[in-house]
Amino acid sequence: MKKSLFLFAFALIFISGTAFSQSPLPVGKTQLNLGVGLSEWGVPFYIGLDFGVIKDITMGVEVSYRSYNDKHYNHNIMGFSGNGNYHFNSLLNIPSRWDFYAGLNLGFYVWSSPDAYSGNHSSGLGLGGQIGGRYFLTNKVALNLEFGGGNAFSGGKFGLTIKI
Repeated sequence: MKKSLFLFAFALIFISGTAFSQSPLPVGKTQLNLGVGLSEWGVPFYIGLDFGVIKDITMGVEVSYRSYNDKHYNHNIMGFSGNGNYHFNSLLNIPSRWDFYAGLNLGFYVWSSPDAYSGNHSSGLGLGGQIGGRYFLTNKVALNLEFGGGNAFSGGKFGLTIKI
């Protein structure tokens, strides 16, 4: 599976070098992402930055927090992650108001889930994938919707993107 994902990502990077459309986030530019996630265990919040590193490729960092409380549990999770995304606009000749992407993320998560009987505090790494899209309302502001798994937002997330 990992080998197939690597080969797919390599092929996308190679093919993107032959396309001539404008990238959603030009090399050297930055965008801010913030919003909420989809979860059965509380509402996760996130804030992150994406950087244009190569035509059609972005790298990003993100901080997330989620809390869930009921009569038996007090669940909290804090995440720090990095991601890499390939943006399909050039390859598929997608209009610049839209941005469709897919990629991988790697995060470090710290959580506590003490229940009525015992405490449970832990941390660990999470590897996941995501696929998402943005619709730019203006040249600098977009609505963002992303689905993925293997991280703190295993259902998905939505929010705003602001080009800086």
